Amino acid sequence: MEPVKILVVEDEVIVARTIANQLNQLGYTVIGTASSGQVAIAKALEGKPELVLMDVILKGEMDGITAASHIREQLDIPVIFLTAYGDHQTVQRAKTTQPFGYIIKPFTPKDLRIAIEIGLLKHQLEQDLRENRDRLATLLNSMSDAVIATNEQGIVTFINPAAESLTGWKQTDALGKDISKILQLVDEVTEASVENPVTRVLREQKVVYLNDFTSLITKDGSRVPIGDSASPIMRHPGQINGVVVVFWDLSERRQTQLLEQALLKEQEVNQLKSLFISTVSHEFRNPLSVIQSSVELIELQGENLTVEKRNTYLNRISNAVQSMKQLMEDVLFMGKADAGKLECHPHHLNLDEFCRELLAEFTMIHPTGAEIIYNCQSDRTNAWMDEQLLRYIFTNLLNNAIKYSPKGKKILFGLTCDLIHQVAIFCIQDQGIGIPEVDQARIFESFYRASNVKSIPGTGLGLVIVKKCVEAHQGEISIHSQAGVGSTFTVTLPLNCS
Repeated sequence: MEPVKILVVEDEVIVARTIANQLNQLGYTVIGTASSGQVAIAKALEGKPELVLMDVILKGEMDGITAASHIREQLDIPVIFLTAYGDHQTVQRAKTTQPFGYIIKPFTPKDLRIAIEIGLLKHQLEQDLRENRDRLATLLNSMSDAVIATNEQGIVTFINPAAESLTGWKQTDALGKDISKILQLVDEVTEASVENPVTRVLREQKVVYLNDFTSLITKDGSRVPIGDSASPIMRHPGQINGVVVVFWDLSERRQTQLLEQALLKEQEVNQLKSLFISTVSHEFRNPLSVIQSSVELIELQGENLTVEKRNTYLNRISNAVQSMKQLMEDVLFMGKADAGKLECHPHHLNLDEFCRELLAEFTMIHPTGAEIIYNCQSDRTNAWMDEQLLRYIFTNLLNNAIKYSPKGKKILFGLTCDLIHQVAIFCIQDQGIGIPEVDQARIFESFYRASNVKSIPGTGLGLVIVKKCVEAHQGEISIHSQAGVGSTFTVTLPLNCS
């Protein structure tokens, strides 16, 4: 890993050199120093440092706080202030630039290193969270169903293009308004106004659905029959942070003879969408809580933080970020699959080599007490398959085998190539908690989890992804499982997937 590049902004030449020397001794790279705000901005634009140490008081017309504001706006580079002034007014001004640290002079090299490492970590976390928010926003904006989100007061905070089209309200006009102005509903039979679903969710704190034959009154006064579900966004158990409403146009369905069947089907889709939103919200909340608490502990303990504790907190944060990234990848994968855009692109593979490489990578990324024993019973293992889809299949199956198995138990991973029937047969067998017989028929349904998983974390998407990847190969997957004994998943794929 290359040393972190740092720009030092300090108008006292001797102090600047001292700081630069300290940084070099700590293993960082100083790309330069600047004595004024204008020079600092110019050097930041030219050198693209990864962090800026900025003195608050600088000579010239521009002080460090103003310079930091320009650098943050133009380059999104984290800034840590160095100052001899810790008065309330200076701190309040500095806060407006969203600094990543504030060191009071005089300071030690240890103070400097801790501030830099925490600043870089906070900046990386900010980028990761922003990236995850952007992905989620992209997902919601690309949905064909209308989506509106509100805060806990019922004020609109998000509206996607489908909702704009259906309600007649543009985002610029809808944001900040009460949901009752945007989502006006009436009963088609009685002509009575229908209580806004957001109001019901805020009162009942649970998912609610519109009754049949409900219409939306659009901005121009026209009516559109809609189907709808509203789900709470929970900040903490029992504390609602907002509401998400998902709805869609039922005009064409109302004109068909299959209205009753269509409405029943829409209710099933409703439940799936609500479960999707609830599951994603829940799974994001846990790692975000871990990140927040770990960062707060790092900041709170400061100089008293031991290296061991610091590494523990950083590992927690890293694992939480990876969990969020994996969840988002799973959600995007499901969206692609449900949209019919999941394609199989086969190319030549040696399956034995692939399995060995996969296991080597897997055990490196997921070090656990479980022992995975691989066995190939065929000499000829050449095939035409999609390597990426295979990785989805076996990474998920191995993850489940480890997650639902006690420590120390062995996991068997077998490969057999049947050249007569031109198929490859993969078996993954564990000695874990198994799947109750009553759950096995539904185990490949989205968000469904077996009744015996208890507090073991999961979203219920892993096996769904596995099945879709298997089907993309025109293959089959079967399961043999017994509660308390273990599970065996058998994947059969054509050797030459066309």
